[in-house]
Amino acid sequence: MINNEAILASARKTILSESESIAALTQYLDEDFAKSVQTIYNAKGRLVITGIGKSALIAAKIVATLNSTGTPSVFLHAAEAIHGDLGMLQPDDVAICLSKSGNSPEIKILVPLLKRFGNALIGITANKNSFLGKQSDFVLHAYVSQEADPLNLAPTNSTTAQLVLGDALAVCLMEMRNFTSEDFAKYHPGGALGKKLLLRVGDMLDGTHKPMVAPDSSIKTAIVEISEKRLGVTAVVENNKVTGIITDGDIRRMLNDRDNIAGVTAADVMTRNPKTITTASMVSEALNTMENYAITQLVVADDGEYKGILHLHDILKEGIV
Repeated sequence: MINNEAILASARKTILSESESIAALTQYLDEDFAKSVQTIYNAKGRLVITGIGKSALIAAKIVATLNSTGTPSVFLHAAEAIHGDLGMLQPDDVAICLSKSGNSPEIKILVPLLKRFGNALIGITANKNSFLGKQSDFVLHAYVSQEADPLNLAPTNSTTAQLVLGDALAVCLMEMRNFTSEDFAKYHPGGALGKKLLLRVGDMLDGTHKPMVAPDSSIKTAIVEISEKRLGVTAVVENNKVTGIITDGDIRRMLNDRDNIAGVTAADVMTRNPKTITTASMVSEALNTMENYAITQLVVADDGEYKGILHLHDILKEGIV
């Protein structure tokens, strides 16, 4: 039975092997890489990326990265391409083909088909002298001296090298397009960053839980309203205009200060001029306000007109923090 130290030693060896292979890629970068980036950037069509076996899995990941960073891309499985899927390649598209050896039977069949319409072909291969390397317009040299596994057989370092070159393409293209965090958010509206940059207060306001009392309401009415709406707060509203706010803390301080609460109204207890935010404001702005003032609720009002309460928990539930 292998002990824990042996397991950790093997893991460290694998990680170091892959990191060294990746670092070595820098010496293989040449004008073909730069020309590849320029060709993709200037293309009127999409980027079609293909591969077979493990390289196909890496190709799919590169497609996902490029799509999310502003370069329209599609995945074409090399085996399916020769059975009808080649139709997705259009005249203005650029093709990228991934293959460690560059000589697999599927690649030898596919490459001439990719080139027959005059599409630019970028090869990502460990063997520049392979069939793929010689047929490509540009070659990204994904050479690794060995794989990480002890048999030097399992695609490990080689697939990592392909992935890293794909990432390098994506980042270069992002920089050429001046791709911003706002652009990234547009492609990730469901993610935390997308929500933080795109979600507005009005988008997440719950109109069914809109605690409010009149200024002359009894303090008991205010306590009931706070309890029923479960937001730890109620707005004090007159003619649908916010005049103040009462929190759980205000109630506790009142009870500490008064032995008799008969006749006490909401106006007697409320905090005037509470912090507010509009429905059109970004949720990120609301979060910043809460953090700056160490509060967990914000009154939402447009031109003084009461719209509801935004609670920190609402923001947390969206995964924005």
